[in-house]
Amino acid sequence: MAAERRTDSAKHVVIVGGGYVGMYTALRLQKRLRGELRRGEVVITVIEPQSYMTYQPFLPEAAAGNLEPRHVVAPLRRVLRRCRIVNGHVTRIETARRRIGFVPAGAEAAGVVHEMAYDHLVVAAGSVSRTLPIPGLAECGIGFKTLEEAIYLRNHVIRQLDVAASLTAGSADSPAGGSATASATETAESIERARRRALTFVFVGAGFAGVEALAELEDMARDACKWYPNLDADDMRWMMVEATDRILPEVGPEMGRWTAEALRRRGIEVRLDTLLKSAEDRHVVLSDGEEFDAGTLVWTAGVKPHPVVGEGDLPIDDKGRIKATAELTVEGLDGVYAAGDNARVPDLTHEGEYCAPNAQHAVRQSKRLGDNIVADLRGKRRKPYKHAYVGSVAGLGLHKGVANVYGLKVRGLPAWLMHRTYHLSRMPTTNRKMRITADWTLALFFRREIVSLGELERPRHEFELAAGRRSDA
Repeated sequence: MAAERRTDSAKHVVIVGGGYVGMYTALRLQKRLRGELRRGEVVITVIEPQSYMTYQPFLPEAAAGNLEPRHVVAPLRRVLRRCRIVNGHVTRIETARRRIGFVPAGAEAAGVVHEMAYDHLVVAAGSVSRTLPIPGLAECGIGFKTLEEAIYLRNHVIRQLDVAASLTAGSADSPAGGSATASATETAESIERARRRALTFVFVGAGFAGVEALAELEDMARDACKWYPNLDADDMRWMMVEATDRILPEVGPEMGRWTAEALRRRGIEVRLDTLLKSAEDRHVVLSDGEEFDAGTLVWTAGVKPHPVVGEGDLPIDDKGRIKATAELTVEGLDGVYAAGDNARVPDLTHEGEYCAPNAQHAVRQSKRLGDNIVADLRGKRRKPYKHAYVGSVAGLGLHKGVANVYGLKVRGLPAWLMHRTYHLSRMPTTNRKMRITADWTLALFFRREIVSLGELERPRHEFELAAGRRSDA
């Protein structure tokens, strides 16, 4: 059903962001305000650059080829049938004027900023990767927060295997032994360096995103090596670099240590208390003094609130987060709400602390946030958000996982099943649940695809070459 008609006196609820908080809040409002929406008394607008919500816990499986990428996203227009979806980038939030500025999708080049008035505003812009001024990082690093990054990384890893296998095949025709010239020797050494570079994969940051992405992709690449006769899985070098003294802090010290040892048993190097100092020209320099070339550098060392929260007059703290109350309203402002990664929400279960920026809190906060907006619209009292963290689950490749839920520590196959079951239950819409289940079922009978579709990044390349040749003829 399309967005409902609007009356002149309708209350306008604007939601900035269509991620966890944005989509689930709109979904809650759509359910609770069905009558008001139908009568045109309330209008809900969601502003989001993409037309879908990405379920990020499934990104590692999408990158590894266990799931079809389109199945880990929820189309906003299909899910939020009674809401108005506007694709665009919010550039400024002015609560004093009760206006937001945004650039509609497709109008970026024109640089024209549109304005939208609101009666109630939800700031759910989420977070972006937190980077550091490390030489070479911006040029060769890749994040792991979006579906596009996951698809790119999958294609890139398989492409690196293709490159290494081709270099190995080419070197077979090089002169060897006593008859080899100095030039041939240098060529062979150059080929070997390029091969080692292609087969070296470095992940910086040992939180959920980094560990799960590395574990799934290493599992996929090891499986793919079966189809490369001149490559051995042991030729690959996978490395996790972490600045602190432990990995996966969310699952506790004991399970974090077990995870580190499990990765090491797979041949993955886990470097704790280590910093990335430089990555210029894909030459990695670590704080422990080691230097080497790496064809792949993935940066997952934390997140920070979306920069748009600082473009306006919202109250923010020293970490760039919006100052929110336990009722998920913004401190000192009427009709403005915030939750999720871009908000500093008090954790009522631990005095003096704030809720962690993770999906578990975001989904639950959105439910409370939607109910509080309904309470404001109907003149009732809001309720505070209070949720005790139940624990965490993480996948470490096919049939491998780790979990710490309600103090119950599980690892291996049972943890992997818990990981899949939990996240499948949280995936929005029955449509997506069924598609994901079908993907997993098919994977029981068929091997993963190992085709690199890297040309998707430059779809017009062949056409441009053809056009260039024709014009030169």
